[in-house]
Amino acid sequence: MIFRGEAEFAELIPVGEVESVIRSEFGEKDLNELLIQEQELLRKKKTQIKNYHIVEVIQKINSQIETYLSKPRFPYSSGAREYQTEAYFNWVNNDYQGIFGMATGTGKTITSLNCVLEEFLISPDKSFRAVILVPTITLVEQWEKEAKSFNFNNIIKISSKSEWERELSGLLTFIRFGGGYSFVLICTYASFYRPKFQSSFKKLPIDTILIADEGHNIASPKVLEVLPQVHLTKRIGLSATPKRIYDPFGTKAMEDFFNDSEPYAYSFSMERAIDEGVLCQYKYFPHLVSLTPQEKAEYVRLSKRLITLFDFKKGEFKKSDLVEKLLLARKRVVHKAKNKLETTHDILQEHYQEKGDLKFTFVYVPEGFSTTEDEELVEDEEELRLINQYSLTIGNINPKIIISQFTSNTKDKDEILKQFQRGNIHVLASMKCLDEGVDLPRAEFAIFCSSTGNPRQFIQRRGRVLRKHPDKHLAVIHDLVVVPDFEGTEMDGDTFKMERKLVQKELERVAHFAFMSINRSYTLEALEDICQHYDLNLHTIHQNLLST
Repeated sequence: MIFRGEAEFAELIPVGEVESVIRSEFGEKDLNELLIQEQELLRKKKTQIKNYHIVEVIQKINSQIETYLSKPRFPYSSGAREYQTEAYFNWVNNDYQGIFGMATGTGKTITSLNCVLEEFLISPDKSFRAVILVPTITLVEQWEKEAKSFNFNNIIKISSKSEWERELSGLLTFIRFGGGYSFVLICTYASFYRPKFQSSFKKLPIDTILIADEGHNIASPKVLEVLPQVHLTKRIGLSATPKRIYDPFGTKAMEDFFNDSEPYAYSFSMERAIDEGVLCQYKYFPHLVSLTPQEKAEYVRLSKRLITLFDFKKGEFKKSDLVEKLLLARKRVVHKAKNKLETTHDILQEHYQEKGDLKFTFVYVPEGFSTTEDEELVEDEEELRLINQYSLTIGNINPKIIISQFTSNTKDKDEILKQFQRGNIHVLASMKCLDEGVDLPRAEFAIFCSSTGNPRQFIQRRGRVLRKHPDKHLAVIHDLVVVPDFEGTEMDGDTFKMERKLVQKELERVAHFAFMSINRSYTLEALEDICQHYDLNLHTIHQNLLST
C-alpha cells in the first residue's frame, strides 16, 4: 500500500525530487566534507540514544571515519584511471622526470598528485613532499582544494597575498631536527624566482617532488634564471601545450629541465580525449567579421608601413622594435573590431529565441596584449570598458538574463562559478582571467570574441568549454574571425603575399577548431570564399599543423 501511494499515513516523494535535493544539498561537496558532516550527525545522534549497542556502532563508524580522514588516498573510490597509473610508471621509468602533455580537461592535476600519492605509499617513513608551481593566485586556491581532496595536509600557500614566511621557516626547522616530514608547498611562479623564497627553497629535501603546472611558464625569462639552482631531482611538467609557440629556445629549456621531449613521458591529446569521452563533442561555427571604414583605413595605413619592413625572400618581417610596435597596433585594430559586438548580440539573440534562455553561456571578450608575469592577470581600463560594453549589450537582449563578469577584480570567484553551474547566473563574461586552470564544466554555449593568435591560449579556451558534466552532452562554440580582405582596394603582389601569410596564421586557429568538430563541413563551406581569395586551403593548413 505504501509504495502504491495508497497509505493515508505516508506520502510518496518522486525519486526525481529526492535526487534534486541530494544534488542541491550535497552534490558540490567532496568526500571529506560529507564525512565531516556525517561525524557531526553521529555526534548529535549519540547524545540522543541510550541503547548501548547502537552507541557502540556509532563509535565504531566514527573511528572508521577518523582513520579514513587521516591518511592520504585517491579522492575517488574507483581509484586512479588506467592512463593516470600509466603516466606514473612512465615518469618513474624516465628517472622520475618528465612532461605530461595532456589536453585541458583530461585531469593533469589529478594525474600529478597521484604520482605524489604513489610515492607516499611506497616511502619507508610514509611521508609526502611536494612543491607545486602555478601561474596565478586563483590556481593556488584551486590546487589547495585538489591537494586536500587527496587528504594531503601541511599545505603552505606562497604568493604575494599570503603570509607564508613564518610557517615555512617552522617547517624547515622541523625538517632539520625532526627528520621525515610531510608537506605541500603551492607557490606562484612570480614568488618562486624571488630571493625570499629561493633562500628557503634550497633547504628542502632533495626527494621533494617539483610539479610545474602550466609548465611552459618554467621557460619564462625570470624563472629560467633560477632553474640552474634547482636541486630537486623529481620533476613533473604539466601542460596542454608544452611547446612554446614562436619560442624554440624556451621550448628546449623546458624540455631540458624536465629531461623529456616529444612524445613526452605521457601525452593525452584532445582528439583522444574527445574520442574516449573524457571531453565532450562540439559544434564549431566561425563568423567572418568585417572592419568598419575607419578601422579598415587604419589597418591599411599600418599595413603600408609594415610592407616596407617585410623580408619577402625569407617570407617574414624584419626583426625590430618598430615592427613589433606596428604589428601590435594592427592586431589591436582586428582584436577590438567594433562589429564583433553586433555579431555577438545577433548570435545570442538567435540562441535566446530558439532556447528561451541563455543559461550556461560563456563569452570571451576581447582583451589586451599584456605580457607581464604577475600572479594575477589584471585588466586595464580599456578592457574593463569593453567587458562592460559587452555585458550591457547582452543584457539588452532580455531583462531576465542574468550576467556576471569574471575579472581580476571579481570577488567571490568560487561562488560565481557555482552559481553559473547551477544556472542561477546565465551568462559569464570574461577575458584572460579564465585562461589557465579554472574549471567550467557546465559551459555549453561559448562565443570567442578574442582574435588571439596564440595557439596555447585558444587551445586552453576550447578545453574550458569541452569539460564534461552529467547534464551536458554537447558544446557549441562560435568564433569571431576578423580577416580583412581588400576587395575594392588595389593591392600589389608583395602586399598580397604579406596579407596572405597573416590570414593563414588566423586560419590556423580555425583549422584547429574545425577539424575536431562534428560539423567541420560547415566551416569549409563558410570560409570557401575567403580561402579562394587568398589561395589558401584549410585541409593543407591543418595537415601542416599536425606535422609541426
